[in-house]
Amino acid sequence: MLSDRRQRVLAALIEEYVARALPVGSRTLTERYQLGVSPATVRNELSVLEDGGYITQPHTSAGRIPTDTGYRAFVDNLLTTDFTGDDERYRPVVDELRRSASELDALLEQTSSALTRITDCLSIVLAPSVLNLHIKQLSLISLSPYRALVVLVTEDGQVFNRQMEFAEEVAPDDLARVQVFLGDVFTGKSLQQIEDGLGQGMAEAFRDPLVRMALDEVLSCLQESELSRAHRLGVSSLLTKPEFSQSQALLPVMQVLENDTVMLHILDEAVQQADGTPSVRIGRENDAEELAGVSVVASRYGRGDSAGVVAVIGPTRMDYSKVLRAVRIASAALQDV
Repeated sequence: MLSDRRQRVLAALIEEYVARALPVGSRTLTERYQLGVSPATVRNELSVLEDGGYITQPHTSAGRIPTDTGYRAFVDNLLTTDFTGDDERYRPVVDELRRSASELDALLEQTSSALTRITDCLSIVLAPSVLNLHIKQLSLISLSPYRALVVLVTEDGQVFNRQMEFAEEVAPDDLARVQVFLGDVFTGKSLQQIEDGLGQGMAEAFRDPLVRMALDEVLSCLQESELSRAHRLGVSSLLTKPEFSQSQALLPVMQVLENDTVMLHILDEAVQQADGTPSVRIGRENDAEELAGVSVVASRYGRGDSAGVVAVIGPTRMDYSKVLRAVRIASAALQDV
């Protein structure tokens, strides 16, 4: 546990390093920050922080830079800060996001855009899990005697569709009959409830080959969408950071983040935070070695089991205070979806 003075010195060093991406010396801290102590005391505190692994000296004659441990101490202190005063301050941003998007996908896209604009980092917004979305409407639309379109609308406004093909001709009246039957079964239920029901004897009702085929297409449609409905923006912002000025330095990061399974694992910690507290993984705290140079700040939104995630990914030298506030804003904008 750092003393208040050492916490202040560490915070000043991190603020300076975030702003300039250059090692920070004791003279810089003394001249630019009101630390209330002498230069000799600052030098002594920097030595103590270095011995504790909070900062490091990349070169003998250079200043110091934060380590992952230093960032963690700084972030843990930030997470105890009362951000409630931000709610009203950022209310116009939240209201504007909600007004400007009538459909969920548009809201998620605009929220991701706002996150990138505020933080100048990569933003990711995941839609709530389709397994827990409740179905409002199911339609089977005949495109030809051998092809039909399955369209699902969930109660929160998400729309899913998928084509299905038949080996033999299927009349529009037969499709209409199946639509009515499946509509009665699906409406008001979540995919999870439907799958649970199938395992409890509902399968008896699906002996009709056309009904069974339509059901398979519905389940496949939703399950494929589970991983595909991620809104990512801000890769170009990362390229402007000194850490990633060479594109080959960013390539391994993007390859990992484009793997949906890995990405969901990265963001899983945020989903588990039922109290809405953002999760922060710094550098080597990330399981994937390729993410050792970045931090991930994420928070869940939504209610109950239907939770989505908003996240910001940037260099460990990110402005954590700004990013934490931005993630809170985005989470608030999406809270009632």
